[in-house]
Amino acid sequence: MLALKRIKVHSYEKGLHFRDQEFKRLLEPGVHWFFDPFGKVAVHVANLRQPWLEHPQLDLVVAADVLGEQATVLDLKDHERALVWIDGRFAQVVGPGVTALWTTHRKVRAEIVDARTLRFDHPEAATIRKTPSGSLSLEEVVVPEDHVGVYFRNGTYTETLSAGTYRFWKNVERYEVKPVSLAEQTMDVAGQEIMTADKVTLRLNALVTYRVAHPEKSVRVAADARQALYRETQLALRAVIGGQDLDALLADKDAMASALGDLVKPRAEALGLTVVSLGIRDVILPGDMKELLNRVTEARKAAETNVIARREETAAMRSQVNTARLFENNPTLMRLRELELLEKIAGNSKLSVMLGEKGLGERIMNLV
Repeated sequence: MLALKRIKVHSYEKGLHFRDQEFKRLLEPGVHWFFDPFGKVAVHVANLRQPWLEHPQLDLVVAADVLGEQATVLDLKDHERALVWIDGRFAQVVGPGVTALWTTHRKVRAEIVDARTLRFDHPEAATIRKTPSGSLSLEEVVVPEDHVGVYFRNGTYTETLSAGTYRFWKNVERYEVKPVSLAEQTMDVAGQEIMTADKVTLRLNALVTYRVAHPEKSVRVAADARQALYRETQLALRAVIGGQDLDALLADKDAMASALGDLVKPRAEALGLTVVSLGIRDVILPGDMKELLNRVTEARKAAETNVIARREETAAMRSQVNTARLFENNPTLMRLRELELLEKIAGNSKLSVMLGEKGLGERIMNLV
């Protein structure tokens, strides 16, 4: 009696019969007796209401081809993954290897996908990614709004992704998605100390507004396109400022900015960028040079004032000469001028005037 084993398999169960580590048969519901004096018989009772058939020697069971339509068997290669739904709800991402699921009591659906595509596009991708197995198998990449994602696979450019959420299979191949902003950006190039052609050291602050025109080029040509544009602007500033005198720079900053743009814009295009605007914000001179320029400006203004004063004096004297000639050639006009003068004097004093043939200046008598 001690050598007999009694195994009961319920209606919702199946028995996996092994003898001496070899699979023999599938046990149907009922009571089963085994003569096992040496302890070589082993029976694993599987619950069909739990769809996952798990056993260390599952490969032997599958190889025996006894499951038939009672189970769904998945034998996945290294590049394959299975998406499993149970009763209409997503259950798990299954990796490479042999997997079996009972289908007698639960509705099981499996979808096999090729992970070599690397990028996972599926109508239910968001739901799959939220499950524990999905988060272990898939990586999520978000490309923000007003950005694009430059997608590289094994170091090779593949495509440019628009804003959105993307999922990729983990541990398949090397990939990278670099987000690139398409919005206009402003960059300060501050505190550049540069020597002019006439050996004056000054400091400049420039302002560059740019945007990314070719995202793929901007990430392939330089590790940091913004930093590369900053360095190119520095070099262009030195080239433009170093070739001009201080007076020319101060006289026309717009021309200097235009010359600077002519140098920077082609270099920016090589980086996949487009320069929208470029200008010189500040020109800062050393203290002694600033004082010297103030003195020069004061002297120039004083000289201009003297010139204007002399010009006005000359004009006044010329006017007086012309008036004298006019009076000399026209005695009647001279008399009228004398009468106007008398009218002004009469406003402030009492006069008695006697007019004769000679001029008023010879005949006036002032009676107080």
